[in-house]
Amino acid sequence: MNLSPINQLSLYGHHSEFTNFINLYKKKNLPNKILLSGEKGIGKSTLAYHIINHVLSLDEDYSYDLKNFKINPDNKSFKLILNKSNPNFISIDISDDKKSIDVNQIRNLIITLNKSSFNTKPRLVLIDNIELLNINSVNALLKILEEPNDNIYFILINNNKKILPTLKSRCLNFNIHLTFKQSIDVTNKILGENFMDLIHDHMINYYSTPGSILNLLDFANKNDFDLREINLKDLIKKIIMDKKYKKDQLIKNLLYSLIEFYFRKNVSVKNIRLLKIQNYFLKKISNSKIFNLDDETFLMEFEDRVLNG
Repeated sequence: MNLSPINQLSLYGHHSEFTNFINLYKKKNLPNKILLSGEKGIGKSTLAYHIINHVLSLDEDYSYDLKNFKINPDNKSFKLILNKSNPNFISIDISDDKKSIDVNQIRNLIITLNKSSFNTKPRLVLIDNIELLNINSVNALLKILEEPNDNIYFILINNNKKILPTLKSRCLNFNIHLTFKQSIDVTNKILGENFMDLIHDHMINYYSTPGSILNLLDFANKNDFDLREINLKDLIKKIIMDKKYKKDQLIKNLLYSLIEFYFRKNVSVKNIRLLKIQNYFLKKISNSKIFNLDDETFLMEFEDRVLNG
């Protein structure tokens, strides 16, 4: 299962947002600095890639299918984006071996944007996980956001995390969200089957996004788990024990969401001791997300105190 937003040919669940952006572009009113904010896995990056493909595929063969909200895989711009060779598209995200978006990535972006364009098409810059920009990266980015060329559009993706007000104020902010029912509907359309048939009732997280549900199913499939049989505690233990979260950000995000879900299911407001333990570990998770701290120690502590305690 390929879960990467760049490979999602169909857009589900965000048709009205997409249509609004495209109408703004047609009227030449699309802001050139857009901030898409929402929960991780809600579909922000997929929405961004569909906007980008629509803009770049105009006047090309196999252009974007507006009727069905679908990217044509035979489109030239789409193929070039997949091959990371589209001269009108630049993507920046955290590298697998890094804990933050490095300032050199932003400096290279500035160098590229200062070069003459190969054509008259707009250039689009997608920066994902902007909450992971370090202070030097933010300062470098602010300089190019202040007065970008009219034919350059920036789309920034924020996973509902705190970012510097100076960065947020440079952009027009759009909140992207789905209800749980919409999330399930989107998930089922991507899967081509009913997600509820693949998982035990006690594993259903009503705060889940399509991305987190699909990550869970993908992880279970790759590791030969039957989510109709395994319980939440054993699943969390298995992920911690395997330590695959140390090298795979998607698995780490999945693990964090499962721990948060575990507390929501098991902690009562009447139990002060458990509430304190919950707050302690949720703060650890929050700090790990914000500051990219080493998480192995507190995850082992969580297993010992909570899962085995």
